[in-house]
Amino acid sequence: MPRGSSPKRERQYEHIKESARDRGESEGRAKVIAARTVNKERARSGESKTASRTSTQDKSSAKRGGQRAGKGSQGQTYDQLYEEAKRRNIRGRSDMNKSELQRALGK
Repeated sequence: MPRGSSPKRERQYEHIKESARDRGESEGRAKVIAARTVNKERARSGESKTASRTSTQDKSSAKRGGQRAGKGSQGQTYDQLYEEAKRRNIRGRSDMNKSELQRALGK
């Protein structure tokens, strides 16, 4: 957890991490899931200094319930694909639709 996190966020992190472990995730993967979920909630509530567009405008993690883990019938959302293309510096990404982004990312 980031320094200066509230006790509530610390408890939330531990709860999510334990839930992931109970579902059979490895310790490392459980930590990643918990940290990402808590950080997204911090961004949504204005507790973090920076926040991505997907963190603030997407469904909340609690309501989403793993729907977009990249394994569903349609896979990742357009915004998730765009953010990954941005991280990978894929040229022309702003002109691409969802299927073109998937192809460019090899998904």
